[in-house]
Amino acid sequence: MTDDRQIWTVSELTARVKELLEAQFPAFWLEGEISNFRVSNAGHAYFTLKDETAQLKAVLFKGKARRVRFDPADGLHVLAFGGLDLYAQRGEYQLVVELLEPKGLGALQLAFEQLKAKLAAEGLFDAERKRPLPRFPRKLGIVTSPGGAAIRDILQIISRRFADLHIVIAPVRVQGEEAAGEIVRALHDLNSLGDVDVVILARGGGSLEDLWAFNEEAVARAIAQSKIPVISAVGHETDVTIADFVADLRAPTPSGAAELVVEEKEAVAELVVDLYDRLKRSLHQRLVRHRERVEFLARRRVLTDPARPVRDLERRLDELAGRLATGLRAARREARHRALLATNSLLSLSPLARISSGSALLDQLDGRLHSGIARAAERSRERLRTAVGQLDSLSPLAVLRRGYSLTRLPSGEIVRSGRQVGPGSLLEVLLHEGTLGVRVAEVRERDDRPQV
Repeated sequence: MTDDRQIWTVSELTARVKELLEAQFPAFWLEGEISNFRVSNAGHAYFTLKDETAQLKAVLFKGKARRVRFDPADGLHVLAFGGLDLYAQRGEYQLVVELLEPKGLGALQLAFEQLKAKLAAEGLFDAERKRPLPRFPRKLGIVTSPGGAAIRDILQIISRRFADLHIVIAPVRVQGEEAAGEIVRALHDLNSLGDVDVVILARGGGSLEDLWAFNEEAVARAIAQSKIPVISAVGHETDVTIADFVADLRAPTPSGAAELVVEEKEAVAELVVDLYDRLKRSLHQRLVRHRERVEFLARRRVLTDPARPVRDLERRLDELAGRLATGLRAARREARHRALLATNSLLSLSPLARISSGSALLDQLDGRLHSGIARAAERSRERLRTAVGQLDSLSPLAVLRRGYSLTRLPSGEIVRSGRQVGPGSLLEVLLHEGTLGVRVAEVRERDDRPQV
């Protein structure tokens, strides 16, 4: 048997499918909803386009992503232009996006709304950070195109209203891809000068795309970081840019910005004249008040009678001298009294006085000691006699004198019961005078003889 089957390798089949896909779908527009959007470290964007029943992987490479004005995000309905490509390493086909636009809303308008929401959340539009314009600026900075109508309108207004104002023009392009970078550098340069009082950022009218440089995030942040107050005068009164929200003040037109910055020379001159008149009247009133004060002081007796203060001082001096003499006498009396008290105190503390007083006290204590000893000895003798009498009354010898006797065993033990002896036992009978040695004839339990 012969095998006539055609066998493909995976690489051959993938290359064939890739060739067919790229040939069949080289470039087309595709509508769908973005999901799983992510940006790699290299700057390439990967996402999925889907509808109700299907989905397709897509890639937007870094070089093409720079031309997308808005920020793609999950859930955003878009129109993508590109072609199909097969990624051989994974066997997946994907859409290589060349252009990306939001569905139903222009890309620039969407980017405008996204940046506006972002900067508002950061507080760059808050009224608290807005600074007032100087009333009389000495140096004005203008960031605009040197050949545009905006600079001519501004210079014409300033020359008519206040021609002496110092103006520094920072020429920039106000349209195109390089415009935003030049505007940022111009704002930085004007801040570096150090003596610019206010800056006008100006441009004539145009479409949203023409005005887009003033909607760039870099320009908005440069305005917010400026140390000099910035007036945004971009386009006509109906045109709105991100710069208008961030600036310290928005002017409807470049001419309106010039009118906001400088007042008319005639108005300033009238103000100066008015201030001069007010100053003159104020000085005149002060002079009148001081003249009246001088006249009042001139009528006082201190000036009409110069000797009077001297006489008053002499009377005051006499009064103080009398008070001084009285005080000295009182001080001397007090000093004498204090000296007398100190003398008496010293005399009481004299050694001789203390010895005399101590001797008298010693004699007194000696007498009290002798009398105390005598009384104590008498009390001791009385207590001794009482104790002797009590001891004598309790002595066994006193009992023996009353006719009683004391019976003892030969060992000296006192006989208190008949059970301690028996017939024939030897005993000692102790009498008041003398001792009897006896032998027991019998022992009875009780004494049956009648009591005498």
